[in-house]
This record gives sequence, structure tokens and C-alpha cells, in this order.
Amino acid sequence: MRKDFLRKHGGPAPRYTSYPTAPHFHAGIDGDVYARWLRQLKPGQTVSLYIHIPWCDRLCWFCGCNTKQTLKYEPLTTYLAALTNEIETISSLIDPGCRVTALHLGGGSPTMLRPDDIVTLSQTLRNRFNFDADAEISVEMDPNDLTADRYDALAAIGMTRASIGVQDFDEKVQRAINREQTFEQTRDVVEQVRARGVRSVNCDVLYGLPHQTRKSMDRTIKKVLSLTPDRIALFGYAHVPWMKANQKMIDEAALPDVTERFAQMNRAASSLTLAGYTAIGIDHFALPADSLAIAAASGAMRRNFQGYTSDTADALIGMGASSIGQLPQGYVQNQPSTGEYQRQVNLGRLPVVRGFELSTEDRIRARIIELLMCDFAFSFATIRHEFGGAAESILDEAEYLAGCDTDGMIEFAGGLFQITQKGRPFVRSVASAFDAYFGTGTARHSLAV
Repeated sequence: MRKDFLRKHGGPAPRYTSYPTAPHFHAGIDGDVYARWLRQLKPGQTVSLYIHIPWCDRLCWFCGCNTKQTLKYEPLTTYLAALTNEIETISSLIDPGCRVTALHLGGGSPTMLRPDDIVTLSQTLRNRFNFDADAEISVEMDPNDLTADRYDALAAIGMTRASIGVQDFDEKVQRAINREQTFEQTRDVVEQVRARGVRSVNCDVLYGLPHQTRKSMDRTIKKVLSLTPDRIALFGYAHVPWMKANQKMIDEAALPDVTERFAQMNRAASSLTLAGYTAIGIDHFALPADSLAIAAASGAMRRNFQGYTSDTADALIGMGASSIGQLPQGYVQNQPSTGEYQRQVNLGRLPVVRGFELSTEDRIRARIIELLMCDFAFSFATIRHEFGGAAESILDEAEYLAGCDTDGMIEFAGGLFQITQKGRPFVRSVASAFDAYFGTGTARHSLAV
């Protein structure tokens, strides 16, 4: 693909795990607003819970998560006590008839938690919320943290999906991102969780890292495939040192340019599809029997702050410092400072510092962007059915955009707006054309490929 085409369409764009994106959240949404939204959830509505553990025992230089390093356990003990208070406050505001269909432990490194704390946290949640018997329990795992008793604790809480960060198995790349992790360690995690009945394993792989090449990616992908994970997330490294100071440790001169990134992505994607994985959205691959592949094939896949998901819950409740929640009314985000977060929840307050209440126009644009990110297409009939006449001006924008396309990115016929195979790698750029906030404010974004 020509360099000028890549530069034109592969420039910075949001990842669209929400619309509007998080940089456009504002302080007008606070704990009082959030409490009102929580009280408006009705019996029978479904809820997905996200618990954020913002600690790691080492800081990976590539990481864009809200986390910090600690070699002591005391900060986690203090944090878990505060987290328990937030759980109690939120559960008191939600109707007990609401059903929890999924729980995700993320971070940071939730596998840093001691085994007894893992079990206690799960018991606290189950005592305060109404869990479905078949609720999905997923956990982000760092192979360097794991021990036999931690595996047993995760099995005891009913973990159904293990998400393992691989990034890259090349030692030079690992040293450049401060994430040393052998293939043997990773293989052991897969074997241990499967031995304890976990039915789904996900591996995260990154392209665009310092010193990565297509050949080194080939070696990593081959090793990942030998583990037969149920899902593989193939993410492009997002270099945003203006947001994440730890990324300043990465030598920018060692980063591949947009052409090499694109080549790495295509080569890895080809290897995964040749191995029998179904390509899903912009960066996921799954075995055909996996629930995500089934959801994608049926048009039921969604996209939220955790990326692509088969979770169709009515609300996502985030708990912990910096966590984000998504409710029918809009978005909320907790205080990112762990110290201030703990102070607020220990006073019985909801630690929300910003958010966004959705207008009708926001909902229409959010739905179009989500459909593009998930299905690479949307039908005018679907949007009209969901939103009626309020959508007409935005549908006019879509038709105009299709008419202006001279690069073979978009097809429009019979009321179906569809991104072509050529345009699919650049869907974030196409989606940004429907983003009324894109380019406003001071937000900066990573490359679209």
C-alpha cells in the first residue's frame, strides 16, 4: 500500500471504546448525578462489573493503563478496604433485582492480590450484588505474579476467562519495553488455568513496539498459536508519552514507522486467519466456537472500554480508582488519584470526578460509530428504526461522506453504508468523520493503524 495513502488515512484517531471519547468527559457529572443514574436502574436489568486494581510490581514502559509500581503489599491492603466501601455504597443504590452477568478484574495487575484477598473480594461482591449463576468472570493475568495458591484462588472465585498479556516474545523487544516474560512462563499459565477448568483463554499481542520487525512478529505469533488460545487481541502499540510518562523511557528512534506498523499488522493477521481464527473488528481474532466470534457473526457484538465484547449488559459499573462506568444515561469516571479516591469512598461518597450525559444526537453518532467499529457497516433502516426522524441529518452526512470518497474506502448502495476491504484497516479514521467532537479541545490520539 502506498505511503501517501497510509499517511492520509493512518494518522491519529480515537480507538472509539466510547463516544464521546474520554477526553471530552467533564466535571459537570459528579457523584450526585451518578447516584441518580444508579437509582434509575430497574429490577431485571443486567449489570457488568469492572474492578480496577491500579498496582503493578513492575512498570512496563509501553503501558497506557492507569497504574503505579509498588514492591510492598500494604498499599493494596489499604486500597482493598476502600474498594470495599465503594462496593457497599454502589450496591446500596442499585435495585437488588438487577442481575450481574459479568465481572472483570483489571489493572494494573489484579493477580498481584494475595489469594485470600482475591477470594474475599469475590465474596464481598457476591454478597452485595445479585450474580447470575453463569456470570462470566474474567481476569487480566501477569505470568510473573502467579503461584499455585493464586491459581487455586482464581479457580475458587469461578474464573471463566483468563486474559494473558504476551506483547512479544522477542528478548530485545522485551528489554526495550521493560516486560521480560518467557514463552515457558506463558505456556505454564495457559496449562494451569485450563487444568482448573477455565474454558476461555485470551492472549494480547502488540505490534509497533520498539525493535519489532515482521520476522520477530512471525516468531511471536507462531509461539502464541502453539498455545491455541480461544481469542487473540492484536493491538497496535499506542505511543502517547504526553499522557503516560513511563513511555518516555522508550527510544522513539527504535519505533517502526507507519508503513512497517501496517506491514506487521497485515502479516500477523494473515497468519492468524490462516490458522483458523476468525478476524473480528479491527484487532481481535477468535476460534469459530468462541462466544465473541459467535456474537460477531450474529451482529450482537458490542464495543466498550474493555474493547470488543459479547457482553450485552444494560450497564457497566466501574469501581476502583480511575475506573469508567457506562450507564443508559451516559458515562462516569472515578478519581484517578488512589489517595483521593480512598479518601472519598471512605467518607461514603461516590468518587466520580467527570463524565458525560448523552444527548439524542450523541446516541445516534455513538451507535453509528459502534456499528462501524464492530461490523464495518450500518444500514439506514436500522438507524431510522432505532432513532426515527432525529437521525436524518446524520444519515445525510453519511451519504455525503460516501459521495466524497475517492480512495475506495466506502461503498453506499440500497441504504447500506459499508467500509470496503481496502478501508477496513482505517475504520477509526472513517468513524472519526461522524465524531462531532473530534478535533475540538486538546485531545491527542495514537496512530489509526
